[in-house]
Amino acid sequence: MFKNKVYKKKQAKQRIRRRVRKKINGTKDKPRIHVSRSNRYIYIQVVDDINGKVLTSASTLEKDFREKQDNTKNMKASQTLAKTMAERLKKNKIKNIVFDRGHYPYQGRIKALAESLRKSGINF
Repeated sequence: MFKNKVYKKKQAKQRIRRRVRKKINGTKDKPRIHVSRSNRYIYIQVVDDINGKVLTSASTLEKDFREKQDNTKNMKASQTLAKTMAERLKKNKIKNIVFDRGHYPYQGRIKALAESLRKSGINF
């Protein structure tokens, strides 16, 4: 019984992820930002899907981030992470992106991260 519940949940998340990814695709000019999170950390990757390469990434696990911020799992941490990612994107001369929320709903930490990216001058 327990394994069956876990399996069904995993399958549901994969269906949502596939549905979201069917609609979006990243190029070199307009890469895809993929967001994943755990109960403790948030991870962001900027991906060029055509070449299959990760252009840049950031997470709340990084040493620089942990020196600035004491908590790694709240909305303030996701906003700080978005500002860090915006700086890295500007350094790579990327202004336009496609936002991939994965199977997470667009609320809470994910929404705060996206809005903070927009405030930092990244268009999507």
